[in-house]
Amino acid sequence: MDMHLKETFLSLWEKYFGLAELPIVFYYHKELHDAIHLPPKKGRSCIICELAQVRKGASLAYDADNIVCGGAKRFLGFADKIRPNFEYFLSCGIPGEMEGERYIRTPEMVQEIQKQQKAIQDAKDHYIIFKRWDKLQEYDDPAVVIFFARPDVLSGLFTLANFDQTEPNSSIAPFGSGCSTIVYYPYLEKDAERPRAVIGMFDPSARPCVSQDILSFAVPMVKFKKMVEYMEESFLITGTWQTLQKRINR
Repeated sequence: MDMHLKETFLSLWEKYFGLAELPIVFYYHKELHDAIHLPPKKGRSCIICELAQVRKGASLAYDADNIVCGGAKRFLGFADKIRPNFEYFLSCGIPGEMEGERYIRTPEMVQEIQKQQKAIQDAKDHYIIFKRWDKLQEYDDPAVVIFFARPDVLSGLFTLANFDQTEPNSSIAPFGSGCSTIVYYPYLEKDAERPRAVIGMFDPSARPCVSQDILSFAVPMVKFKKMVEYMEESFLITGTWQTLQKRINR
């Protein structure tokens, strides 16, 4: 981790976003790097709920052994396949056997979506490590930066992500689970010719794990570095942003 970048962002974040919540990051590594590998939770569990601890300053590590949710295990890269009959679970269900979430109209449509998804290969024999930005050390190597943001903060991040672009779609909002929009999709974007940020947390099943006014904004590190470089010449130095800063700091 570039410690100069770490401190520069902390300073600029406080200057322009004030009391807004610091982002968290993740990356894959064979070592724990001071992160805690918690035992698996009993019963139903959502990794978005567990990441509340990281947002408060804890550093957590996951692998196939302590991820309970099958979807999270798949989208974080620790499983190639998802539960049997998942296409029915995400759609209409199976009468008398399984209640469907009804997020997609038909099982066949779910299968088509799955055909378009490729697995994350970097998770094999690794942990996925989550840390808050201010907890990063030199040995950390963040791949994606994740903001849990209210609308005014999100507007700043969204606009900054487009600052050096001529094509308007510098951010995307793909359909998916909460964990897929903060890990899977932005991680794949890091290797794109033109990496994009990912707006997420629209998944109704994950929404109870965040406040009602929070969405996520996940940025591949390669794009995030450029965003930090541009902060002092962007709209953030204008009176327009100062108006929103006052609301952010209330």
